Amino acid sequence: MDSFQNNNPYMMLAGMTPEELGYVQQALSQLTENQQKYFYMTYTGKRKNSQDILIFTIIGFLGIAGIQRFILGQTAMGILYFFTGGFCLIGTIVDLVNNKSLTLEYNQKMVYESFQIAKMSN
Repeated sequence: MDSFQNNNPYMMLAGMTPEELGYVQQALSQLTENQQKYFYMTYTGKRKNSQDILIFTIIGFLGIAGIQRFILGQTAMGILYFFTGGFCLIGTIVDLVNNKSLTLEYNQKMVYESFQIAKMSN
């Protein structure tokens, strides 16, 4: 179990914050080595990079507001942003400032989801 944690592949993921890494390590401590590998495969496919969310938020200024919300799984907010022009760009500006916290919140949900999937595997 320690061999997988010592060769921490999560440090190589783009945009990995210390908060996110702590959350991941907390989940990993409860998994066997095989479950950790399954968790890694699942989580890396689901997680989002805050720089990508920033780019999609900037696209909101070009007339396609809400893409970042769709990508983060917030479909209702994405539709609302799309039809209101990102709440007349105010919501888009707020998302521009808060893109890291939006991404961290999403990634924490994906850690939990990936943990549950890995826990069910043997």
